[in-house]
Amino acid sequence: METEEIVNRVAVSGIVSLDLEELYHPGQRVLYDIKDNLWQGMILKEKDFREFLKTHEWTQYQGKNVAIICSEDAIVPTWAYMLLAVQLEPYANAVVFGDLNVLEDKLFAEAISKLNISEFEDKRVVVKGCSKVNVPISAYVEISRLLKPIVQSLMFGEPCSTVPLYKKPKSSISSSIA
Repeated sequence: METEEIVNRVAVSGIVSLDLEELYHPGQRVLYDIKDNLWQGMILKEKDFREFLKTHEWTQYQGKNVAIICSEDAIVPTWAYMLLAVQLEPYANAVVFGDLNVLEDKLFAEAISKLNISEFEDKRVVVKGCSKVNVPISAYVEISRLLKPIVQSLMFGEPCSTVPLYKKPKSSISSSIA
């Protein structure tokens, strides 16, 4: 009795798997709420704020990813956020205005911008859907936007179970008789 060889069709399919989880920046996420710098929880006094900036221990943000917000409905001038960014820049890996979701979007956008997208040219690509970290939807949208013009096909999920997103149309070869 002959035994039939088991063939892993996924392995020989030529599908390239792209796992956005691998782009996750491992640095700690920190939310800096400027509300702690407000006078009576309402306004920011420039003199007091500048004094705080001089005495605050900025090295605690070394290598961290910082999102700056104001959780109070307060009068905060734009320059205050800019001053915080200037102070954080030498230490923090990333600084954004917004919440931790905005920060995550930025971290993934930066990582995607560093990818060598040409590696996926004319390939059948599946963007993995399951991950241990929370990959923001914005990352899936951006990678789709970048890959569509160059891939043969684009899918979402796992190589054994995908949702087709895009397939390059077959170019019609027309011959003209002169």
